[in-house]
Amino acid sequence: MSNNEIPYKIYLEESEMPKAWYNMRADMKNKPAPLLNPGTLKPMTLEEMSVVFCEELAKQELDDQTRFFEIPEEIKSFYRMYRPSPLVRAYCLEEKLGTPAHIYYKFEGNNTSGSHKLNSAIAQAYYAKKQGLKGVTTETGAGQWGTALSMACSYLGLDCKVYMVKCSYEQKPFRREVMRTYGASVTPSPSETTNVGRKILAEHPGTTGSLGCAISEAVEVAVGTEGYKYVLGSVLNQVLLHQSVIGLETKAALDKYGIKADIVIGCAGGGSNLGGLIAPFMGEKLRGEADYRIIAVEPKSCPSFTRGKYAYDFCDTGMVCPLAKMYTLGSDFIPAPNHAGGLRYHGMSSTLSQLYDDGLMEATSVEQTEVFKAAEYFARVEGILPAPESSHAIKVAIDEALKCKETGEAKNIVFGLTGTGYFDMYAYEAFNDGKMSDYIPSDEEIAKSLEKLPKV
Repeated sequence: MSNNEIPYKIYLEESEMPKAWYNMRADMKNKPAPLLNPGTLKPMTLEEMSVVFCEELAKQELDDQTRFFEIPEEIKSFYRMYRPSPLVRAYCLEEKLGTPAHIYYKFEGNNTSGSHKLNSAIAQAYYAKKQGLKGVTTETGAGQWGTALSMACSYLGLDCKVYMVKCSYEQKPFRREVMRTYGASVTPSPSETTNVGRKILAEHPGTTGSLGCAISEAVEVAVGTEGYKYVLGSVLNQVLLHQSVIGLETKAALDKYGIKADIVIGCAGGGSNLGGLIAPFMGEKLRGEADYRIIAVEPKSCPSFTRGKYAYDFCDTGMVCPLAKMYTLGSDFIPAPNHAGGLRYHGMSSTLSQLYDDGLMEATSVEQTEVFKAAEYFARVEGILPAPESSHAIKVAIDEALKCKETGEAKNIVFGLTGTGYFDMYAYEAFNDGKMSDYIPSDEEIAKSLEKLPKV
């Protein structure tokens, strides 16, 4: 098939939308290490997990054998509002760069919440509703997950309590107001409303917060409030499972036109987008059916893959959640208040950490100002204002395309455009005014945080 026969946007038919989520762990020879009970340091049981999470979600979290989970009809019905999402050929970007590479991006911003987070939000809200709960609690960094969950809870008639990382709460007031419009309560974290929040504020006066802090508060409220459970927008296996619809659709769209990806690139914070995008490609790689170069991109201000340690650590700053074996900077690590709020988690998904440790994927980190340069360039050329998180993938996709320009190789580059940046205008204002800085933690800062890793 010639280049001219490949459309600008590749849409799948509704009938081609995934009917099941794909569980990468089923094909992994080295399974991710189990979550540990923080009290006993033994693997978490279903009963223990169900104290915090919905029972069905806890089952998905612990299952590393089942390859496919059928998507309930009620969730598929909701997905049909915005799925399948388009795979876009970036012809204009290719032309401007003068590269022989073919660049494709999976656009997940074509829904009201503005990001890929809705894929898991509706699933988790559905299982909470099915269990008969009154509501759920959660944390949010950039606000994309909180927005998506508030939308899903509103749709299903559930209460939604969101703890939003303080710097994002202040930097992204419009994202906060969208959550409130959908009926969610939004509290800046750390706060004085919880025991763990007060403890963190006492130890770190004036802190701008972190996802680890917000998780601790949300879990405390969920466990202490009858009829509520905690839900998480990234990191966990269940979230990567739900997000596999991104990669499954991407792979199906490429296959439809006989295109094989050479490089697959995703931004990496906790792992939800990256894990979802790479799922079927990694599955083929694990089974020995095909090979791909897979690149995770993280901010230099929070470099868990590239500068972290692979070890058991608490998933939250308050040390009340289970321990996960992951690449981590230490649960006490509070990154600088960068504008990619969704990429400020101290650790990385256990599944992705195992894949990275096994050498099945690469990781790189990029500076904030370079990310926004790429975001601005992309917006001017492709016409979409990207989210700061997504722009990390854009930056590296451009870099790889320019390498192809040097070598003359016409590689197929695929990246995830996780969402739009229309609620991130304070960040773009800081960049346009030349007030954006590149804070990179010192080796001493990271070492100090890692000193507090639990002895497991």
